[in-house]
Amino acid sequence: MSQTRAAALVEQVGAELRERGERMTGPRRAVLLALASLPGHPSVEDIHAVADGGRLPRSSVYRALEALSALGVVQHIHLGHGATAYHLRDTDPAHVHAECRGCGAVLDLPANALDPVVEHLASLGFRLDAAHTSVSGRCADCR
Repeated sequence: MSQTRAAALVEQVGAELRERGERMTGPRRAVLLALASLPGHPSVEDIHAVADGGRLPRSSVYRALEALSALGVVQHIHLGHGATAYHLRDTDPAHVHAECRGCGAVLDLPANALDPVVEHLASLGFRLDAAHTSVSGRCADCR
């Protein structure tokens, strides 16, 4: 993401936070800018290393990610073995993810990719939040 787009994103998110009676704190700004500069679906460790040059306490990074996720600006996904990854949702609506068990690559899938599963589970009284999890398998290179 360009610096101009990243600055606009920080301004937009700041306005949304103020509307909710919250502030754009230094850690929130640093985490947003880190996410804007990192490709793919970075982990907390990746974000921590980039946000403010790694000087932020890890707890501040977690709190910023939690606040930005609650605002709907950041989407988090639970990958295999309990790992969590994050990405900005500034231009990307919520979508489903697939994770390769071989190389760890995370692929973005259309939001409706799991609709038949969602519908089947709904018929059983279960509501699936597919955007928070990933399906696992093997990518073409690892098969």
